[in-house]
Amino acid sequence: MAKVRLTPELMAMRAAQELPEGAVVNLGIGMPTLVANHIPPDRLVILHSENGVVGYGPFPPEGQGDPDVVNAGGEMATLKPGACFVHHADSFAIIRGGHVDVAILGAYQVSEQGDLANWMIPARGIGSIGGAADLAAGARKLIALMEHTTRDGQPRILRRCTYPLTGRRCVRLVITDLAVIEVTPRGLLLKELAPGWTAKEVQELTEPELLLAPDLRAIEV
Repeated sequence: MAKVRLTPELMAMRAAQELPEGAVVNLGIGMPTLVANHIPPDRLVILHSENGVVGYGPFPPEGQGDPDVVNAGGEMATLKPGACFVHHADSFAIIRGGHVDVAILGAYQVSEQGDLANWMIPARGIGSIGGAADLAAGARKLIALMEHTTRDGQPRILRRCTYPLTGRRCVRLVITDLAVIEVTPRGLLLKELAPGWTAKEVQELTEPELLLAPDLRAIEV
């Protein structure tokens, strides 16, 4: 089988599988926004955005969006039945009050202990933490959706993050273009692999040692 890396759409499809019925879910800017397009229509998932939209849906068809209805990344979104708009303060109170069941955030780096770095690349000297720190502290489950390596092939999953942290020990699951990895008290548990990849090959691109799940399998979307 040929080795392939998952596309962002496939990664989003896999992440959507982690959203249970009835969950309140926050999708971070960038790749995580794609998850909204892959939630099964018969599954009740309430999408929450820091900018005050509660109950939005997938991207609208081309040319049919409302520029006044956008997600946290400024992309046009649709509204599901029962959707509402709230003040920014109320939107953040939902996060800080522990009412977000799952947050899916992009990441530059994740450590073996679940530390998250996703708001600044020091070499560029710019960044905006936005609501990410609130979500890292307030969401009941945080999933990092990220590419497994940098553009020059260096690991993004590290023993210790070298970029400024967004939150400590907050990531529960990492979904990359190569693998699905759970953060556990014993270490990083490799649960799923991209088609054609072996555990050894993924380990070579991951700084911490990976534990192998007894039912290690290929990613299915």
